Amino acid sequence: MTSQPIRTAVAGFGLSGSVFHAPFIAANPAYELSIIATSDPERQAKAKERYPAARIVNTPEDILALAGELDLIVLGTPPATHYPLAKAALEAGLDVVVDKPFVIHSSEGEELIALAAKESRVLTVYQNRRWDGDSLTAQKLLDAGTLGAVTRFEVGMERWAPEIAKAWKASATAEEGGGVLFDLGTHVLDLALRFFGPATVTYAEITARRPQENADDDVFLALRHDSGVITHVTVNLNSHVHGPRFRILGTKGGFVKFGTDPQEPFVLGGGLPTDPEYGVEPEENHGTLELDGERTTVPTERGAYPEFYRLLAEKLDDGGAASARPVPVDPAGPVAVLKLIEQARTLASKDFFGKA
Repeated sequence: MTSQPIRTAVAGFGLSGSVFHAPFIAANPAYELSIIATSDPERQAKAKERYPAARIVNTPEDILALAGELDLIVLGTPPATHYPLAKAALEAGLDVVVDKPFVIHSSEGEELIALAAKESRVLTVYQNRRWDGDSLTAQKLLDAGTLGAVTRFEVGMERWAPEIAKAWKASATAEEGGGVLFDLGTHVLDLALRFFGPATVTYAEITARRPQENADDDVFLALRHDSGVITHVTVNLNSHVHGPRFRILGTKGGFVKFGTDPQEPFVLGGGLPTDPEYGVEPEENHGTLELDGERTTVPTERGAYPEFYRLLAEKLDDGGAASARPVPVDPAGPVAVLKLIEQARTLASKDFFGKA
């Protein structure tokens, strides 16, 4: 696409950088994966092995010191660092991708949006679950009006994770971006707003059940959309038995979908986004549609995380911030998600907020 590749740096090489960003940047010829920042020796060795052409540095600040040699920075660092690093990157003249959660406070997100406009830089947020196969399938059903007028949307992301593997997650409070609401919660709230429009949180349970949890790991929210749809959100890291990913009820029918999108485990297992089987879900995990009492299986759309970086390359190739092309994710959407989280925390009673 571009006459010159988009010179890109990835800050952080944990799960975010190594699974959700670097493989997709490296697989797209519009980009050059120029720099990877990680101070962990094992991650440095892994980055060197996988991406021998990339320069390995220790910190995001090392990337910013080389801003004149770059076009784009991707922030896959802990949430509390997103605001200061994105601000510094925009001021250094870089276009910026921020992994979710965008920032910790909605006011910080609004400030970054204004700064990006002032600096004529591109700013977007990696809400990759928009390109999960099940999300694309649900969107297709909604766009076709298959279910009629939707009355209720139930969306969940549940896991059994009794131990906290990452040190920063074990220590982070909610004020520092810790907890499942800032993690998985930002995904499902983003989908609720994307599918059914603006909403208000009407009820919230926010609980910490694991002894080592300093923020929250078990959350239930009820939302009322301006469109009239009621959404129930469940995110839980204490679940032996997982509920449905989606249950959508409408005046003509309903759709239910269980299971986990295969893209993340495929890449974790060593697969590449360019592999023919990438993003293809097994038939046994396909969703169920019921219309007039008759149930049928709905094949899951192929997962499409590469779309994020394809759309971003088109935007940057077409003139960046000056282009009329949309960014892959308008950061105003993630700001709206943060406002829902703020509403939820305000609503949550002392019976539910804190240790169970």
